Amino acid sequence: MNLLVLIIIFTAVGGVLSVMAAAVFLLLPDHRRSVVLPHGISFAIGALLAVAFWGLIPEAFAIVKPDQFQALSGTILAGILGFFVLEKLLIWRHCHYGSCEAHGEEGLGGDHAHSHGHSHSNAKSAGALIILGDSIHNFVDGVLIAAAFLTDVQLGIVTSLAVAAHEIPQEVGDFAILLDSGYSRGKALFYNVLASLTTVLGGVLAYFSLEDLHDSLPYFLALAASSFIYIAVADLIPSLHTKTDMKNSLQQITLIAAGVLLICSLHGIAHNIAIS
Repeated sequence: MNLLVLIIIFTAVGGVLSVMAAAVFLLLPDHRRSVVLPHGISFAIGALLAVAFWGLIPEAFAIVKPDQFQALSGTILAGILGFFVLEKLLIWRHCHYGSCEAHGEEGLGGDHAHSHGHSHSNAKSAGALIILGDSIHNFVDGVLIAAAFLTDVQLGIVTSLAVAAHEIPQEVGDFAILLDSGYSRGKALFYNVLASLTTVLGGVLAYFSLEDLHDSLPYFLALAASSFIYIAVADLIPSLHTKTDMKNSLQQITLIAAGVLLICSLHGIAHNIAIS
């Protein structure tokens, strides 16, 4: 299959389909959604870290010369710090669980509500900020998925699946913020789908611009890895610490391990298909 077609298909999987899957979550009663969402977050953590450390980083180092190892490591470090700064500048947190000062949220598992001092205009601003931030984030995801496909098809597949895994719980959170900001369910769905299309746009633009920049691909893979590591460690893992009882802790560990094992298994399957 044509590489561009694959990029379009899998960026759509990472973008539009994750929004539609998240929309299904919103149909659940609040108490059910609050049970399901943390499981998705735990699984996404394992998937993101597995793709970063099992796929993206080894692949990036495999296609550069030894004298570039330090520069590649520096790119990963700079990427993690850069995503921290970007998140600060956008005042944008994914707000999966727990307190969220940026949007005045109490939690997105179903019991979240506006703080009494949060005005309607500020609520609208929070919703607009979420749409803007999500569009930028999705565009970058599309670039990273395309970079992975241009390096290796199997790496592109597992990268897009990892993007979808973390996008679903994030989109549930985004829906909750938009609804709380005064958007109707229809408008919230429309704007989230519109923002998700930037994933495909990023992938297509990257295909035409990165194909002739082969020497830059390892650094894009390093940035992809730093993005996944940052999301997992800074945004998702802290949300799991709100529940510390043994039962929830074991569930979290099990689902993180399941995310890791699934990505590693898919990586192996894709590798076998590629060489057969």
